[in-house]
Amino acid sequence: MGQVTTLVEIVNSCDGLSEVDTIYAREPWTEQSVAIVATEPSSGGLPEDAKNLGLRYFLEVSVANEFLVDWSRSLKREPTLKEKCQRLIQYAINDA
Repeated sequence: MGQVTTLVEIVNSCDGLSEVDTIYAREPWTEQSVAIVATEPSSGGLPEDAKNLGLRYFLEVSVANEFLVDWSRSLKREPTLKEKCQRLIQYAINDA
């Protein structure tokens, strides 16, 4: 089973995660949503761990990393962890 944590903790360590994995989180998505990082099954759908915890697809780690790097570059300052998490949630809801 993937380590059960919170979405904000995953965002905090996102650049160190495997780019082939996917983030799954419990809706409604907030910083404190229960979340895991796991490999998507080759057959598609949710990994068993995510299903058992009632989690939903959030974003692929590679997409989350790319988005955060691009978005951070557009700012004149380094965003806080809270800002990164909130902006990533907005992206996942509205644009992904």
